[in-house]
Amino acid sequence: MKKTTKQKNENGESIVLANIAEMPEPDRTMGERLHEIIKASAPDLTPRLWYGMPAYSKEGKVICFFQNAQKFKTRYSTLGFNENANLDEGHMWPTAFASMELGAEEEATIIDLVKKAVS
Repeated sequence: MKKTTKQKNENGESIVLANIAEMPEPDRTMGERLHEIIKASAPDLTPRLWYGMPAYSKEGKVICFFQNAQKFKTRYSTLGFNENANLDEGHMWPTAFASMELGAEEEATIIDLVKKAVS
């Protein structure tokens, strides 16, 4: 039996949440919070794993992803955006944002970025 879009979304979200739950701290807390922010800011995005990282796609194309610091043994985690994200500003714009923790200011920036990315 073929899965419905809703079933695929629920399955993808379960897989993403399980992936985040396996992350060591502080990556786990950041991943959980980013997941909440992204889902609230762009509920039409579908959670999925992309190269082993939590990612969020639209019409099968990854818009943004979370690369936890431990994955590549870096000092910061990264929220990245792919080419399908509508973040273009002139001839040059950032597509990845490093973060060591999320406060109110960072969360507001992420909300704006995600909303713009899916616009």
